[in-house]
Amino acid sequence: MKLKNEKWPEEYFFKTRNKILSYNIKSAVDYLRKVPDHKNFSKRLMAAKEDFITLIQPGMANIPEEQLGALKYLQDEGRPDLLLVSMHNSTAQNENDSSSNLKYFIEECKEICESVDLPIQGIYNTFDCKLLAEIICLCGFTSSQGGAISHNMLNAANIPIEKSILDWQYCDRLVGFYEEQGISINKETFGVANYHALIPPSISNAVSIIEGLLAAEQGVKNITVGITQGGNLIQDIASIKALEEQIEEYMKDYGYKDVYITTSFHQSMLKSSKDEGKNFGITSVGTVTAVLAGATKVVIKTSKLTKEVNSAIIRAAKMPVDILGGQRLAMSKELETEVVIIKAEVKCILDKVLELGRGDLAVGVVKAFENGVIDIPVASDRHYNKDGRMTSARDNTGAIRYMRFGNIPFTQELKNFNKRKMEGKNKF
Repeated sequence: MKLKNEKWPEEYFFKTRNKILSYNIKSAVDYLRKVPDHKNFSKRLMAAKEDFITLIQPGMANIPEEQLGALKYLQDEGRPDLLLVSMHNSTAQNENDSSSNLKYFIEECKEICESVDLPIQGIYNTFDCKLLAEIICLCGFTSSQGGAISHNMLNAANIPIEKSILDWQYCDRLVGFYEEQGISINKETFGVANYHALIPPSISNAVSIIEGLLAAEQGVKNITVGITQGGNLIQDIASIKALEEQIEEYMKDYGYKDVYITTSFHQSMLKSSKDEGKNFGITSVGTVTAVLAGATKVVIKTSKLTKEVNSAIIRAAKMPVDILGGQRLAMSKELETEVVIIKAEVKCILDKVLELGRGDLAVGVVKAFENGVIDIPVASDRHYNKDGRMTSARDNTGAIRYMRFGNIPFTQELKNFNKRKMEGKNKF
């Protein structure tokens, strides 16, 4: 199928699905209808947003390495609101797709879903996401995390962006099909994580909005957009505010008026310390930021230590939520400036993407990477980083700024803003 931002016809979708697996989708629909509301990720997020509550979600547990026992322990002792699991399995990664292995893995995941009492989100851990998208739905999970850029940039940078978008269109169309059957499944796109490089907020937000719009076209109705903590309180809060406001605007402009948007704040990717106190400190700062920003959920960084320590980290994260309640950081001139700048930078990027695609977002994304309009320093592969022309650094407040712009199409005013911030650092 030629790449374009257009909802897949049902006939083509099922023709593609038959090449991936032979499971009867009707049985999956029947199974998901039995999932109670309190274990439905979409409904839990919607309720939290309406009640001005920030939900706590611990970092991932691997399947099958950290199976039922660990998840139940985190649930009972840590008392989070949501769970996240990584589908780390040879079958899920398309390395062993025999029907017997696939059936066993699905039953294993179903047991986990039925044994815990919280909504579960599955995170992709494979280059080709289509089979895993099916497994996540078949086993009763009601949310998935990832996208054509945000996921494959880190995990499959050797895959051309065009193929990646097509693969993720399938995943989103699958969720859209379930939505048509009255089953709400959440999709989260977290932009570009600050794992190995400093990612300016507008790059991450632009990616989130792109992936959100591509998903909405395929029929996804419940979308979470997120950022990774950068470290500057004002900029992090501005990033969440700008992202939520701007994606709502784009959804309306595109005619997706029935898409429900929530936000996610991923805590700092700083390496876990052997000092438990430091880990608690990282968790507390991240949670406070998420609450003050009004994020619907915060994904806290669990460590590679014991399940007892991780449960304590979860409880530590819940304290700022309980203490701060629905408090939000009041708007200030500094915060307002950051919101305005981030939204303006994002608009410059997205306007150029649409221009390159002649109005087609999916085509525009491919051309944007080819031309360095979207330039992500963490991605060394040619499909995701055009000659590495864009570079970033922190200013003297710790906010992430553009140091070199490459081919990112900012106005001179936006370039001057970033230059002034970096000049301030040099003077400091």
